[in-house]
Amino acid sequence: MSLGPLMIDLEGTSVAAEERELLRHPLVGGVVLFSRNYENPAQLSALVAAIHEARSPPLIVAVDQEGGRVQRFREGFTRLPPARRIGHQFDIDPRAGVALARSIGWLMAAELRAHGVDISFAPDVDLDLGVSEVIGDRAFHRSADAVSQLGLGWMAGMREAGMAATAKHFPGHGAVVADSHLTLPVDRRPLVDLSEELTPYRRLIANGLPAVMAAHVLFSAVDHAPASLSALWIRDVLRGELMFQGVVFADDLSMGGAAAAYGDIVSRARQALTAGCDMLPVCNNRPSVIELLDTLDLEPSPASSMRLVRLHGRARPATRADLEGSPEWLRTRERLVQISAAPALTLDPGSSL
Repeated sequence: MSLGPLMIDLEGTSVAAEERELLRHPLVGGVVLFSRNYENPAQLSALVAAIHEARSPPLIVAVDQEGGRVQRFREGFTRLPPARRIGHQFDIDPRAGVALARSIGWLMAAELRAHGVDISFAPDVDLDLGVSEVIGDRAFHRSADAVSQLGLGWMAGMREAGMAATAKHFPGHGAVVADSHLTLPVDRRPLVDLSEELTPYRRLIANGLPAVMAAHVLFSAVDHAPASLSALWIRDVLRGELMFQGVVFADDLSMGGAAAAYGDIVSRARQALTAGCDMLPVCNNRPSVIELLDTLDLEPSPASSMRLVRLHGRARPATRADLEGSPEWLRTRERLVQISAAPALTLDPGSSL
């Protein structure tokens, strides 16, 4: 059975009997985990193993483990700093900042891979323009060049740990005030004025970026649909102009930014797939998942299924103890202690690093 285009969630810390049937549905291709699905490292390993055993090829298991405000697994995992802290280190010493991004990307991915998790939706390569509260310190920096360098370092660290990176939120969420979890943000700039936002994607794609997550942001001067539902953004710009060949995720289709005036969940899913998305997360809304599984009348795309299989995690430590005894884990943990003790810095709003 090939991997389908839907990524769904679970209610608790184990796979319930009725959820096991959902996981076997041909339209399902992955599972995204949240804090409610986590108790401790041993329980996480058992849960991920149960999801992977549900079918073949195994479903993709994902989580948001960026660091800072967005870290689903905390107790038993290293507390990761927000991306902005790495940007501060870049301002002090660019080479050291990139090395830190690489080490933290490796640490984040290695800890997740020790429990079988395939991907984390990271790095966030939005620009920190001081406008979007929902992005805020999740962004590395205001400079497109700095974000590109730090994103490349983070992606390289993830790759070393056996995990594919997912850059988000394409083409950029940093210049809008509204929170796309609640409503549809609108960016009125023309495409020609978005070159800075696209710069990190150009750089990461040129270096083998495996996946992108498209934003529920409407660029009204570019297209009538938000980027996540827009063939112009996904097929023409991302796959055409930027020559991206990896997996395209839509952001969660249950979010307010997707629901605003773009039809019911089935209509949104059809628009996203027609636009060129490979996988559609549908989270915290089990009725919508059931409706999609009952109503969405399509065969999984063979090309999408092949791209999705490449997201399966690769190398992983034999045990968590092996990881924690490794020199790189110990060095990175020590570096995190050092930067957490350092005074916070404010990025110069006039900086063009």
